[in-house]
Amino acid sequence: MEFDFATPVERRHPAGGEWPSQKWHRYDASILPLWVADMDFRSPPQVIEALRARVDHGVFGYGVVPDSLERTLCEWSAREYDWPIEPEWQLWLPGVVPALHLASLALTEPGEGVLTSTPIYPPFLKVAERTGRLAQLAPLGEPAAPGEPWRLDLEALEAAITPETRLLLWCHPHNPTGRVWRHEELAGLAALIERYDLLVVSDELHCDLLLEDGAVHRPLAAAFPSLAARIITLWAPSKTFNLAGLTTACAVISDASLRQRFAAAMRGLLPDVNVLGLVAAEVAYGQCNTWRQALLETLRGNRQTLSERAAMWPGASMSVPQSTYLAWLDLRRAEGLAGRQGSPQRILMQEAGVALSDGADFGWPGFVRLNFGTTAAQLDEALLRLDTVLRT
Repeated sequence: MEFDFATPVERRHPAGGEWPSQKWHRYDASILPLWVADMDFRSPPQVIEALRARVDHGVFGYGVVPDSLERTLCEWSAREYDWPIEPEWQLWLPGVVPALHLASLALTEPGEGVLTSTPIYPPFLKVAERTGRLAQLAPLGEPAAPGEPWRLDLEALEAAITPETRLLLWCHPHNPTGRVWRHEELAGLAALIERYDLLVVSDELHCDLLLEDGAVHRPLAAAFPSLAARIITLWAPSKTFNLAGLTTACAVISDASLRQRFAAAMRGLLPDVNVLGLVAAEVAYGQCNTWRQALLETLRGNRQTLSERAAMWPGASMSVPQSTYLAWLDLRRAEGLAGRQGSPQRILMQEAGVALSDGADFGWPGFVRLNFGTTAAQLDEALLRLDTVLRT
């Protein structure tokens, strides 16, 4: 089956109706948006067909997580990650961001510490504040040289741990740097988790989009079975299959006590997963791996295009992402921005007409995150615009 990742999809004013898109409606029509992490590709045709069939049924009452979806995720986990999971380990919920906050409420007490490493996906930075906990931050290790990978700085992480620290919010693979953590790095992390008796939420949302040939994801709970009773693993089809608007995610929790605490906190705070999201998730995990492989080839090509162009921007640097469709660019010394007032994100939006994510929102000013999950034509247009400012 052939899949079309080349034809732009009209997202500002789609034919047949007005369906505002956060990505495309935040800014006016002169701005090309490469910011929020949703792709500009149509979702897999099998998902679209299944949703049409469900819509044709015409009744959208309260749904139930079907046994078939739980079995499908078990099969996906065993095949893709070599991690046999059980149906009863799964708690389906409407999104990963609610799950992060829920974990803080369920697993910590007011005043206890919630630790994470920066730069990090912005909602991580709000969890402690929104749940009345103590925010604790540790920096990742910057690349040893321009273009080299970001590093897990275990010394900085350990230095941030205090007697109040109870919960670690982890991101694996990492958003925004695109790092796929090596087993040796994670072994050091595992040792800290056990030494300081921490609980862990492992956001593994981007794990199905590894860009290096032959790379295989190992969930933190699978790689270190001794930690399984401490870990909540978060998965979702949203990034892999471009289904973010259907707000469907799964918390995989093998430990019965931990699972019970999390489930109890869900009651009354979160709605059930919507019925269309359940349909889409089952079809995506069960029938759309061929589509995913074609997507990965497209993303690898876009990554190569972006990497080659970024190398032409004096003073800018980019560690080539090892996963997903997000690139983390260091523009602190970009010659094209020298002497300009304002953040790189604002300058590039105003002067190049390209909207990127501001690194300050991730805890690191001077950086931007660029979403290359778009058509080659739209990426080329964005890079031409960025050249006008960055390619001096």
